[in-house]
Amino acid sequence: MSFAVAIDGPAGAGKSTIAKSVSKRLGVIYVDTGAMYRSMALYLLRNNVNFENPDEIATVCKGADITIAFEDGVQQVYLNGENVSSLIRTEEISRAASISSAHPAVREKLVDLQRKLASTTSLVMDGRDIGTNVLPDAKVKIYLTADASVRAKRRYDELTAKGEVCDLAVIEADIIKRDRQDMTREIAPLKQAEDAVYVDTSNMTIPEVEDKILEIVSQKQV
Repeated sequence: MSFAVAIDGPAGAGKSTIAKSVSKRLGVIYVDTGAMYRSMALYLLRNNVNFENPDEIATVCKGADITIAFEDGVQQVYLNGENVSSLIRTEEISRAASISSAHPAVREKLVDLQRKLASTTSLVMDGRDIGTNVLPDAKVKIYLTADASVRAKRRYDELTAKGEVCDLAVIEADIIKRDRQDMTREIAPLKQAEDAVYVDTSNMTIPEVEDKILEIVSQKQV
Protein backbone atom coordinates (compact mmCIF):
# COMPACT_ATOMS: atom_id res chain seq x y z
CA MET A 1 0.00 0.00 0.00
CA SER A 2 1.38 3.41 -0.97
CA PHE A 3 1.96 6.21 1.52
CA ALA A 4 2.80 9.89 1.25
CA VAL A 5 4.99 12.25 3.24
CA ALA A 6 3.86 15.86 2.66
CA ILE A 7 6.36 18.65 3.33
CA ASP A 8 5.14 22.25 3.19
CA GLY A 9 6.80 25.55 3.98
CA PRO A 10 7.84 28.97 2.67
CA ALA A 11 10.37 29.73 -0.07
CA GLY A 12 13.96 28.93 0.81
CA ALA A 13 13.14 26.69 3.77
CA GLY A 14 15.08 23.80 2.26
CA LYS A 15 12.03 21.70 1.43
CA SER A 16 13.42 20.30 -1.81
CA THR A 17 16.82 19.43 -0.35
CA ILE A 18 15.30 17.66 2.63
CA ALA A 19 12.55 15.95 0.64
CA LYS A 20 15.09 14.54 -1.82
CA SER A 21 17.36 13.13 0.88
CA VAL A 22 14.51 11.77 2.98
CA SER A 23 12.95 10.04 -0.03
CA LYS A 24 16.26 8.32 -0.75
CA ARG A 25 16.61 7.14 2.83
CA LEU A 26 13.03 5.85 2.80
CA GLY A 27 13.49 4.27 -0.61
CA VAL A 28 10.51 6.06 -2.17
CA ILE A 29 9.96 8.53 -5.01
CA TYR A 30 10.49 12.27 -4.56
CA VAL A 31 8.07 14.63 -6.31
CA ASP A 32 9.18 18.24 -6.49
CA THR A 33 5.93 20.12 -7.06
CA GLY A 34 7.82 23.40 -7.12
CA ALA A 35 9.63 22.19 -10.24
CA MET A 36 6.29 21.55 -11.88
CA TYR A 37 5.06 25.06 -11.10
CA ARG A 38 8.36 26.53 -12.22
CA SER A 39 8.03 24.65 -15.51
CA MET A 40 4.57 26.08 -16.00
CA ALA A 41 5.92 29.57 -15.25
CA LEU A 42 8.65 29.02 -17.85
CA TYR A 43 6.01 27.99 -20.38
CA LEU A 44 3.91 31.08 -19.66
CA LEU A 45 6.94 33.37 -19.91
CA ARG A 46 7.97 31.81 -23.21
CA ASN A 47 4.48 32.54 -24.51
CA ASN A 48 4.66 36.17 -23.35
CA VAL A 49 1.61 35.80 -21.15
CA ASN A 50 0.29 38.79 -19.21
CA PHE A 51 0.49 37.52 -15.61
CA GLU A 52 -2.22 40.00 -14.61
CA ASN A 53 -4.71 38.43 -17.02
CA PRO A 54 -6.24 35.24 -15.55
CA ASP A 55 -8.20 34.45 -18.71
CA GLU A 56 -5.07 34.55 -20.81
CA ILE A 57 -3.22 32.33 -18.34
CA ALA A 58 -6.13 29.84 -18.26
CA THR A 59 -6.08 29.60 -22.05
CA VAL A 60 -2.34 29.32 -22.54
CA CYS A 61 -1.62 26.89 -19.69
CA LYS A 62 -3.77 24.25 -21.40
CA GLY A 63 -0.98 23.82 -23.95
CA ALA A 64 1.59 22.80 -21.35
CA ASP A 65 2.32 19.12 -20.88
CA ILE A 66 4.48 18.72 -17.77
CA THR A 67 5.76 15.31 -16.78
CA ILE A 68 8.26 13.89 -14.31
CA ALA A 69 10.69 11.10 -15.09
CA PHE A 70 13.31 9.42 -12.93
CA GLU A 71 16.54 8.71 -14.74
CA ASP A 72 19.36 7.03 -12.82
CA GLY A 73 17.55 7.93 -9.62
CA VAL A 74 17.41 11.65 -10.47
CA GLN A 75 14.21 13.54 -11.11
CA GLN A 76 13.94 15.13 -14.53
CA VAL A 77 11.17 17.56 -15.45
CA TYR A 78 9.87 17.67 -19.01
CA LEU A 79 7.89 20.50 -20.56
CA ASN A 80 6.25 19.40 -23.81
CA GLY A 81 8.99 16.83 -24.30
CA GLU A 82 11.90 19.17 -23.46
CA ASN A 83 14.01 18.52 -20.37
CA VAL A 84 13.86 21.87 -18.55
CA SER A 85 15.38 20.73 -15.25
CA SER A 86 18.37 23.06 -15.68
CA LEU A 87 16.30 26.06 -16.78
CA ILE A 88 13.82 26.50 -13.94
CA ARG A 89 16.00 27.49 -10.97
CA THR A 90 16.49 31.20 -11.70
CA GLU A 91 15.09 34.05 -9.61
CA GLU A 92 12.99 35.19 -12.57
CA ILE A 93 11.29 31.80 -12.77
CA SER A 94 10.84 31.72 -8.97
CA ARG A 95 9.01 35.05 -8.99
CA ALA A 96 6.90 34.10 -12.00
CA ALA A 97 5.95 30.76 -10.40
CA SER A 98 4.85 32.46 -7.18
CA ILE A 99 2.45 34.63 -9.19
CA SER A 100 1.19 32.06 -11.71
CA SER A 101 0.65 29.34 -9.10
CA ALA A 102 -2.09 31.46 -7.54
CA HIS A 103 -4.24 31.12 -10.67
CA PRO A 104 -6.91 28.40 -10.39
CA ALA A 105 -6.38 27.04 -13.91
CA VAL A 106 -2.68 26.45 -13.30
CA ARG A 107 -3.23 24.78 -9.96
CA GLU A 108 -6.06 22.58 -11.22
CA LYS A 109 -3.92 21.18 -14.01
CA LEU A 110 -0.92 20.40 -11.83
CA VAL A 111 -2.74 19.22 -8.70
CA ASP A 112 -4.53 16.58 -10.76
CA LEU A 113 -1.19 15.11 -11.85
CA GLN A 114 0.19 15.23 -8.31
CA ARG A 115 -2.79 13.38 -6.85
CA LYS A 116 -2.60 10.70 -9.53
CA LEU A 117 1.04 10.08 -8.64
CA ALA A 118 0.26 9.76 -4.93
CA SER A 119 -2.62 7.34 -5.56
CA THR A 120 -0.33 4.73 -7.04
CA THR A 121 3.15 5.38 -5.64
CA SER A 122 4.77 5.84 -2.22
CA LEU A 123 6.43 9.23 -2.26
CA VAL A 124 7.69 12.34 -0.56
CA MET A 125 6.15 15.51 -1.97
CA ASP A 126 7.00 19.10 -1.08
CA GLY A 127 5.41 22.41 -1.88
CA ARG A 128 3.24 25.17 -0.40
CA ASP A 129 -0.07 23.36 0.14
CA ILE A 130 0.60 19.63 -0.08
CA GLY A 131 -0.72 18.70 3.36
CA THR A 132 -3.58 21.21 3.34
CA ASN A 133 -4.86 20.85 -0.20
CA VAL A 134 -3.10 18.45 -2.57
CA LEU A 135 -2.77 15.43 -0.25
CA PRO A 136 -4.95 16.19 2.80
CA ASP A 137 -4.98 12.48 3.72
CA ALA A 138 -1.18 12.11 3.74
CA LYS A 139 -0.05 9.94 6.64
CA VAL A 140 2.86 12.26 7.53
CA LYS A 141 2.75 16.05 7.25
CA ILE A 142 5.65 18.39 7.98
CA TYR A 143 5.70 22.20 8.04
CA LEU A 144 9.33 23.12 7.38
CA THR A 145 10.43 26.70 7.91
CA ALA A 146 13.26 29.03 9.01
CA ASP A 147 13.74 32.75 9.70
CA ALA A 148 13.59 34.90 6.56
CA SER A 149 17.16 36.12 7.13
CA VAL A 150 18.42 32.54 7.35
CA ARG A 151 16.57 31.53 4.20
CA ALA A 152 17.93 34.55 2.36
CA LYS A 153 21.52 33.74 3.35
CA ARG A 154 21.10 30.15 2.18
CA ARG A 155 19.79 31.34 -1.18
CA TYR A 156 22.58 33.92 -1.44
CA ASP A 157 25.23 31.27 -0.79
CA GLU A 158 23.63 28.96 -3.35
CA LEU A 159 23.58 31.62 -6.07
CA THR A 160 27.09 32.95 -5.41
CA ALA A 161 28.43 29.41 -5.48
CA LYS A 162 27.13 29.24 -9.04
CA GLY A 163 29.00 32.43 -9.88
CA GLU A 164 25.94 34.70 -9.92
CA VAL A 165 26.24 38.27 -8.63
CA CYS A 166 23.44 39.04 -6.18
CA ASP A 167 22.47 41.24 -3.24
CA LEU A 168 21.60 39.61 0.10
CA ALA A 169 19.24 42.43 1.11
CA VAL A 170 17.35 42.18 -2.18
CA ILE A 171 17.02 38.42 -1.81
CA GLU A 172 15.66 38.75 1.74
CA ALA A 173 13.17 41.42 0.68
CA ASP A 174 12.04 39.20 -2.18
CA ILE A 175 11.59 36.22 0.16
CA ILE A 176 9.49 38.28 2.57
CA LYS A 177 7.37 39.52 -0.34
CA ARG A 178 6.88 35.98 -1.65
CA ASP A 179 5.92 34.78 1.84
CA ARG A 180 3.22 37.43 1.95
CA GLN A 181 1.99 36.52 -1.54
CA ASP A 182 1.92 32.80 -0.76
CA MET A 183 0.20 33.22 2.61
CA THR A 184 -2.49 35.66 1.45
CA ARG A 185 -3.39 34.30 -1.97
CA GLU A 186 -7.04 33.33 -2.37
CA ILE A 187 -6.41 29.84 -3.76
CA ALA A 188 -4.74 27.31 -1.41
CA PRO A 189 -2.65 29.77 0.65
CA LEU A 190 0.50 28.65 2.44
CA LYS A 191 -0.30 27.60 6.00
CA GLN A 192 0.47 24.82 8.44
CA ALA A 193 -1.96 21.91 8.30
CA GLU A 194 -3.62 21.22 11.65
CA ASP A 195 -2.03 17.79 11.86
CA ALA A 196 1.39 18.82 10.52
CA VAL A 197 4.54 18.76 12.66
CA TYR A 198 6.28 22.17 12.83
CA VAL A 199 10.03 22.02 12.19
CA ASP A 200 12.13 25.22 12.38
CA THR A 201 15.47 24.61 10.67
CA SER A 202 17.05 28.00 11.43
CA ASN A 203 19.65 26.48 13.75
CA MET A 204 19.77 22.96 12.33
CA THR A 205 22.15 21.29 9.91
CA ILE A 206 20.82 19.33 6.95
CA PRO A 207 21.64 15.95 8.58
CA GLU A 208 19.86 17.07 11.75
CA VAL A 209 16.75 18.02 9.77
CA GLU A 210 16.83 14.71 7.90
CA ASP A 211 17.05 12.75 11.14
CA LYS A 212 14.19 14.77 12.62
CA ILE A 213 11.92 14.08 9.64
CA LEU A 214 12.75 10.36 9.68
CA GLU A 215 12.03 10.29 13.41
CA ILE A 216 8.59 11.80 12.74
CA VAL A 217 7.94 9.28 9.96
CA SER A 218 8.90 6.45 12.30
CA GLN A 219 6.56 7.76 14.99
CA LYS A 220 3.73 7.77 12.47
CA GLN A 221 4.59 4.11 11.79
CA VAL A 222 4.74 4.45 8.03
